[in-house]
Amino acid sequence: MSKIFTITPGLENMGALKTGGQGSVYKGRRTGEILTAIKLLPTPIYSETSADKNFTRFQNEVEKLKKVNEQHSPNIVKILTSGITETGNFPFIEMEFIEGPDLEELLQPPHASIFTIKETLKVAEQLASALAHCHKVNVKHGDIKSNNIKFNINTGNYVLLDFGLAIMSDEDRRTSLRHAGAIEFMAPEQNEGKMLFETDVYSFGVILFELLAGTVPFPLIDKGETSRNGVMLAHMEMQPPNIFTLRGKALPESWSNETKEAEMQIPEWMFSMIYKCLEKKPEARFASGMALYDFICRNVVWTSNTAKPEQLKLLQQENQRLLQYNKDLELELSQFKKINRKNLNTQTVITDINTASTIVAPIKKKRSFIKTFFWVLLGMFVAGVFAFALYTATNYKPPSVHASIKTNNNNANALTQQQQSQLQNAKTLMSENQRDQALLIYSQLSQQNVPAAMFQYANLALLNKNTNLDCAQAFNLLTMSSDKDYLPAKTTLGFIYSFADNDDLMKQHGYFLRCGFTKNAYKGAQLLMESTLEGDFTAAYWLNQLNNK
Repeated sequence: MSKIFTITPGLENMGALKTGGQGSVYKGRRTGEILTAIKLLPTPIYSETSADKNFTRFQNEVEKLKKVNEQHSPNIVKILTSGITETGNFPFIEMEFIEGPDLEELLQPPHASIFTIKETLKVAEQLASALAHCHKVNVKHGDIKSNNIKFNINTGNYVLLDFGLAIMSDEDRRTSLRHAGAIEFMAPEQNEGKMLFETDVYSFGVILFELLAGTVPFPLIDKGETSRNGVMLAHMEMQPPNIFTLRGKALPESWSNETKEAEMQIPEWMFSMIYKCLEKKPEARFASGMALYDFICRNVVWTSNTAKPEQLKLLQQENQRLLQYNKDLELELSQFKKINRKNLNTQTVITDINTASTIVAPIKKKRSFIKTFFWVLLGMFVAGVFAFALYTATNYKPPSVHASIKTNNNNANALTQQQQSQLQNAKTLMSENQRDQALLIYSQLSQQNVPAAMFQYANLALLNKNTNLDCAQAFNLLTMSSDKDYLPAKTTLGFIYSFADNDDLMKQHGYFLRCGFTKNAYKGAQLLMESTLEGDFTAAYWLNQLNNK
């Protein structure tokens, strides 16, 4: 490890950037004009041998942090070197210097106190990408907060900084958090010094909540011990407040009424994601940054305003041709099976004269060829549909409304004003964790054949969040909603049919395996294709996954 002058020879100290309980960060300049950032950790090291536990711990954990930089990520600060200072024997980490404000600064005047939905989605995607990158190499950050995420003005990326807590022992971490940690961003389990992948997920949820609402779920009134204890207790016991209410109060006066109305349309999937991240029990959250990032990628919608009408018409005609061709193939297969069964009956007679081997082999070979041919064509069909989806999506940008709640059919328009109001009320109750009241509304509306309610009531049962329906009842209700051309139900049913045999994927998305879903790749692809043509690019994503599989 390198020894250096008060920071090091050739590394000039240009003044403190910030100080905190986990150490101080200075602006440094190496020989020439290269700017870096140096993090000094508060625990001194007296012997660079295994006899000094602080040295051993620091050395081991720095090696862990180096793994983060083995593959480049534009959303994680690059660690350059590490060592021990000559004066004070403090361990240090030298990182690249990120020029630009952090999130905390971007939420203060002259900036608005909230982010736009579009920019929040950008932060969500890039911060989740950073967490996924860390968690893949088993590094947990443990101190995700507003001023640890900077906006790089040179690249336009949001960058995750300060891995100080990742190199502390559990006891050091517990002491540091109690007295100096950003208590407003801490998961309940951090009060005991625990640091899990789900801990980072919780702090991610606090960040997103703050960007949309203009405040963290449980603000710190002052820095006194009583206030800090109150915030920690709230994290452990209280439900977070309603984002919509807080965002409505925080809308800047300078925004037009049209902008204000648009900026209140938080995508439902994003709303649900934040509250899932903020669950009290770690096992109820996303299991890791990888699962979180995957969820975001699946729910980002592609939209296009530039696709030419004649191109769309040609692509739609091609998809109709593929559909018809697939039906013709299915009919041909059905006829072949009848002929094959007749031949097999004939084969039984021939077996008695010991000539079976000369007849059976050609039949099996032809049957195998037809089966392979069918799946090749099905793959071509799925690929063709997905090509259409990609072709119509020339501009990739975050959505204002997620495709899963965009029905684009007459069912939504047929709802009475009272039914629409009840649906909105149920959605609000679910967001406030008043599930029983919401389920009662969904049940009543399901009896009125309201597709959106039928979908919610059934899907919650399949996710093991509604005990009023058994698996068969829930699946039948989901099918009924899909048959009524309700887009989210159609996409969900298509997903289940397509991936019912993938236990890991089904678990990841919350589906209760005891329901024993049955795979039907053809029907799943057909449903996903129909949803894609109606504008749901989540369905297009799963079509692509099915094709790759």
